[in-house]
Amino acid sequence: MNYKTYKPCSELKPFIKCYWTLLAPEEVKPQKQRIVPDGCMEMIFHCGSLFKQYLKGDNYLIQPRSFVFGQITEALDIEPLGETAIFSVRFLPDGFNAFATIPVGLMENRAVSLQELFGIDGIVLENKILQAETTERRIAIAEAFLLQKLITPESINQLIKSSVEMIVRLGGQLSVDELSENVQINRRQLERKFSAIIGLSPKQLSKIIRLQAALKLLSTQNTENLTTIAYESNYYDQAHFIKDFKDFTGVSPKQFYAHNLRMSTLFIDND
Repeated sequence: MNYKTYKPCSELKPFIKCYWTLLAPEEVKPQKQRIVPDGCMEMIFHCGSLFKQYLKGDNYLIQPRSFVFGQITEALDIEPLGETAIFSVRFLPDGFNAFATIPVGLMENRAVSLQELFGIDGIVLENKILQAETTERRIAIAEAFLLQKLITPESINQLIKSSVEMIVRLGGQLSVDELSENVQINRRQLERKFSAIIGLSPKQLSKIIRLQAALKLLSTQNTENLTTIAYESNYYDQAHFIKDFKDFTGVSPKQFYAHNLRMSTLFIDND
């Protein structure tokens, strides 16, 4: 798989983490891949084949050609139906709310088509992205669209943005009470704002950020030494680490890396 990331323009940096592309030729045998929460919503364009998204039991659905995927709170299994060619906008945890036309909480764990979100404008955007011949052109098209949809730069909620930055900076090692004290807002108000703007609670986001730190360590260290990884990721102990890991990935750390989870490992935050 060929995975590349690109930076957004300065006007969109408060909202967008990066753009990314993923290419895999048709001769690469399609395999089920597990995606785990990272706290970011994505605007996805399937420029190649569509993807199958597995549901509970043996059920599945075919993802739209273009969509925004809401916050992922549990492991997500997907599988390409042929050649993979994806162009995506990865928003910061609080970033998509500035463009959302429906409450972000209603988008949790589902792919919402651009047509449902933006009507005819979403269809036009999809067609332009699919017809573009280069990644640079696709980025330019996406940025023009998002800048047009951005109501005002004041759409940034500075309290939530500073809260997210604090959680990320501390690797998720901050209780909700400590966070509310630091940003000087009571816990209930903070949780309501997180739910409305991010689609996650402060506790959920903190756990996801800590999981991402552990995944980064697991990708470079021996999975046999889980106690060390748990300690370096600031979990209470190995049992606590494994429980949180299973909650978000559905499997143990050893099982996660024993399988061919190439797509999962691509998206580990290495910033």
